[in-house]
Amino acid sequence: MRITYSQVEPEFRDPVEKECERRAEKLRRWLKRYEPDLIQLHVSLEKIPRRPAYSLTVNLALPMGTLHATGSAPETRASVKAAFAELESQLKKHQEKLRKDYVWKRKRSRGALKPGSVLSTD
Repeated sequence: MRITYSQVEPEFRDPVEKECERRAEKLRRWLKRYEPDLIQLHVSLEKIPRRPAYSLTVNLALPMGTLHATGSAPETRASVKAAFAELESQLKKHQEKLRKDYVWKRKRSRGALKPGSVLSTD
């Protein structure tokens, strides 16, 4: 997986890179099937004007498509966490779609009996 950073100010570069690397490790577990050279992660951070908040945009380019996620928060680490959480949920949906999970119906558990309810044999 190649990770590129753009528009990250020097004062925020180290914390953003450390947090993104940590979150990218979690994504690598989901992306084992793809060649590492074909996966690109692009991260850009910008300060929201007139507010004490930061917006982090993450683009994940896969061979089968591109996923985009954005996270906004008052701190840079929190914005990284929000963006990667959104990206992870999108990745799960994308892989379910590729596996065609919507075609196969899963068996539902019947659940446990409630106390006080008795099965009748009549």
